[in-house]
Amino acid sequence: MRAESGKASPTSHTYFSQRLRLHYLDWGNPDAPPLLLVHGNRDHCHNWDWVAQDLRDDFHIVALDFRGHGDSAWVLGSTYSHSEYVYDLAQLIHQQNLAPLHVIAHSLGGGVALRYAGIYPEHIKKLVVIEGTGGPGWMTQGKAVHERLQEWIESNRKISGRLPKRYPTLEDAYERMHDANSHLRDDQARHLTIHGSNQNEDGTYSWKFDNYTHIMSPFDMTQEQTRELWSRIESPVLLISGSESWHGQGKGEDPAIYFQNARHEMIEKAGHWVHHDQLDKFLALTRAFFAE
Repeated sequence: MRAESGKASPTSHTYFSQRLRLHYLDWGNPDAPPLLLVHGNRDHCHNWDWVAQDLRDDFHIVALDFRGHGDSAWVLGSTYSHSEYVYDLAQLIHQQNLAPLHVIAHSLGGGVALRYAGIYPEHIKKLVVIEGTGGPGWMTQGKAVHERLQEWIESNRKISGRLPKRYPTLEDAYERMHDANSHLRDDQARHLTIHGSNQNEDGTYSWKFDNYTHIMSPFDMTQEQTRELWSRIESPVLLISGSESWHGQGKGEDPAIYFQNARHEMIEKAGHWVHHDQLDKFLALTRAFFAE
């Protein structure tokens, strides 16, 4: 398999966050307004390649790899908490002097970007969040402290013996990628597989993300604390959900009510990865929002 050829290619760069060497892509056009693209859990910066290709003439686009993801360093002896991801985001924005900026973020990245925007509302011009209004702490609310810690300890013990999955060929990894999201076009699945995997010394292939990103921190901000941060965001926010997503964010209470200036849009025939499943519709919605 060969990676897709496009009309433009980004350059790879390194920055540091808590002494970790982290990676990001820069799509050029530095005189244009900055736009940061933030991926979801166990994804990577190349998830945004199609979005970046379309918007790169209008924005200076930067797409990061969180710690433990893509081409960024793995963490040893620590948790992959939302607060640490927020710091990764804050460091990139600070070091590259990107604020004030536009942001597009997905899933985990959406939750992280919303927290950053609540901490530094003056740094955000407009924010698009795809299925990112859930929260890790909400899943443990109502559980006793000893139960949370027991689950965390047992999860760490279990993951310590779990070796990264090895696929005999890149084609086998591609098949797994496509099975995980049947909405993906063949070319999308192959592109994401190429950029999301490494070849091992024995010739097999494994995903780049750290297995420890599966573990959820036993303590996090509560739902009420998270919404308090959301309420501090002064800039316009566009929340997007997929009608066929397993995440179910478009099927309950409208999260837009917790923001000063937000609206929630549902995109039909799309799953959790709306920006892959309905790229043209997502881009049209995002362009219109940025132009308002």
